[in-house]
Amino acid sequence: MRIGITGATGFLARHLLLHAHQHERVAYSRSAQPWPVLLADEILRVPADAPHAVPETRLDALVHLAGESLMGFWTQSKKQRIWKSRVDLTASLIAQLRSWRAENRPRVLICASGAGFYGNRGEESLDEYAAAGEGFLAKLCVAWENAAQEAAALGIRVITLRTGMVLGEDGGAFPLLRRVFRLGLGGRLGSGQQWMPWIHVEDAARLILHALDTQSMHGPLNLVAPQAVTNAVFTQTLATVLHRPAFCHVPAAVLRGALPGMAEEMLLPSTRVLPRIATESGYTFAHPQLQGALTSLWQSGT
Repeated sequence: MRIGITGATGFLARHLLLHAHQHERVAYSRSAQPWPVLLADEILRVPADAPHAVPETRLDALVHLAGESLMGFWTQSKKQRIWKSRVDLTASLIAQLRSWRAENRPRVLICASGAGFYGNRGEESLDEYAAAGEGFLAKLCVAWENAAQEAAALGIRVITLRTGMVLGEDGGAFPLLRRVFRLGLGGRLGSGQQWMPWIHVEDAARLILHALDTQSMHGPLNLVAPQAVTNAVFTQTLATVLHRPAFCHVPAAVLRGALPGMAEEMLLPSTRVLPRIATESGYTFAHPQLQGALTSLWQSGT
């Protein structure tokens, strides 16, 4: 299979390039960083001022992972960049595919989305059939997925990834968490009772490839591990794996003051997401349990 990947220098994209070694990998990137060059079979440059203008080439599949980082202070301009780099870019990308020759268009499009689709839902168990929630991230994900679904009119099978926190030794939240806990500064956030979806980066990459190969799979896919945990359980498990205490508690009010918007939408909401579609499709998780996933990351970094 000839697979195109946008945002190819990103954390998840790098691992997807690595795990897709049996396929022909085409990396789309605005960056001159060496990662795509080292891992991809072909690299195609995307104009910095027109990231949707991916050069036409024959593709069997396209995995669209480009987008502005959610980390940082959520100023109004930051939120506009987040929206533009996801919703507007995806809509423009589909328009670009519409201009391609039919024989070159991918048969399947996998587009990033997020578990933020569900919003703050307390103890409710959320599979792919659950309705969207409230808030900026929920509205963003709905618009983002709707933009991607426009590709279906071109005869393209569309899958949208409602991704939880991706854990990897070389990217995502884990390296920062490891440093904080090593200093003995780890602890729960807010009440700690909020459910937080997570997935090991190996499973994230392998599940994307599984979705590409599974013809019956379309629509939303919860890219999360089967063991749902609360923030308090995640914190204690990480502390146990790293042999460090987890006494520091960051009150919700402090988080809201330090990270307005981001804390309310990403750190404090309770989102108990379950991978129903992945499980029913026969996918077997390499890291289904949190302690095993964190242990593997800790050992790989030592």
